[in-house]
Amino acid sequence: MELSSEWLAGLLAEHGVVGAQVAVLHEDEITDFSAGVLNKDTGEEVTTDSIFQIGSITKVWTATLVQELVNEGLLDLDWPVREVLPEFRLADEEAARVITPRHLLTHTAGFDGDLFHDTGNGPDMLERYVERMADTEQRTPPGELYTYCNSGFVVLGRIVEVLRGRRFTAVLRERLVDRLGLPTAAVSHAEYAHQRCASGHLGDDDLRPVEKPMVEGDTPAGSVLAMSARDLLEFVRLHLGTTEFDVMRETQVVPPDFGQGGRQGLGWVLHDYDGGVTGIGHNGTTRGFQAHLRVIPAAGLAVALLTNGGGSLPVAREVFRQVLGEHAGVRLRPLPAPPASPVPIAMDRVVGVYRSAGLDLHVAEGTGGRVTVRFEQRGDTFRGLLDESEREFTGLRDDALIAVEPRGGYHSVVVLCGRDEQDRVKWVHFGRAATRM
Repeated sequence: MELSSEWLAGLLAEHGVVGAQVAVLHEDEITDFSAGVLNKDTGEEVTTDSIFQIGSITKVWTATLVQELVNEGLLDLDWPVREVLPEFRLADEEAARVITPRHLLTHTAGFDGDLFHDTGNGPDMLERYVERMADTEQRTPPGELYTYCNSGFVVLGRIVEVLRGRRFTAVLRERLVDRLGLPTAAVSHAEYAHQRCASGHLGDDDLRPVEKPMVEGDTPAGSVLAMSARDLLEFVRLHLGTTEFDVMRETQVVPPDFGQGGRQGLGWVLHDYDGGVTGIGHNGTTRGFQAHLRVIPAAGLAVALLTNGGGSLPVAREVFRQVLGEHAGVRLRPLPAPPASPVPIAMDRVVGVYRSAGLDLHVAEGTGGRVTVRFEQRGDTFRGLLDESEREFTGLRDDALIAVEPRGGYHSVVVLCGRDEQDRVKWVHFGRAATRM
């Protein structure tokens, strides 16, 4: 099937997605197309030069700026962070003393990572953010366990500022956006006004435009950076056209298995496909936006999907199936599903309340050998992003549970990690490690 705006429009309609762009880099040429609307209230159509927030794909951009510092001999990833930021503090002094940039890049620093502090948008916003981290709780010892950490990338952004002597957004614009000649990329909310900007949309049955964007203090982790899908692939072209960033694709840690495999590099996530093909990529989510990026370096192939509300995962999988299959012979692994014969759940080890930044996770004994899982938010960190309804989970593996009913096109998986002094599960891991209370 030929990819086109009409084909994309059909996918968006089928899965309830408001608007989207797709761009494909193949044989050193980028093709792109779009469908849907930028805002449901205005009805303005998405064009290929519209901009969408790319969310946590920004982490690869931040990691690139960090790797440049390493390449120039200005930074060692295995120095303590305090070699550059002596003011770096956490609630656990011993952890703060030993955490390194490599821990931050690989999500193994172990401290609470979803700290969306509002520190304004001035030149000191990252400096103030790091100051406010002084009471941040440690969930796991540094280096012990992968646990996704947005806040760690803000610290990396501050390292970039200190070593470059300029604010992070200025470095980002000078060394990547302007260097690559990206006409649509916006590094601050103020720059959105100069572009045809998509609005994020949230809601269940009735998606509505988001009125308040995420705070700018989280910029190095992904709260602000926006661009077209084409410009995102121009950034990918930089990584495919030089060897100076190849080290970023090397495996650093293997995260818990949520049913799709995967390894963590320096910024990049590594994907293993059938037939021994290795890819890299990242996803991104902000309020009302979801972005998906996949790259097959050996084939010089990349594909990006940017969306602004609705169930993007089925759309992304169909886009990837078509593009990666046609140009690289890649077959996507099936998404995990509840087994016909569920693995028995050790209730005495699993049931309890677990805490992570901004939320508590309640696991209770259900019926028929299942458990119920409910996320409860504390404060406003996840407002509009977190489903607090109770869900049934069954046993997927000895160390994992899976949701009985799918949401958003997939069955959620949580992994059971570690044991406490009473031989109970210590962490319930949903991408972030939540500690037993």
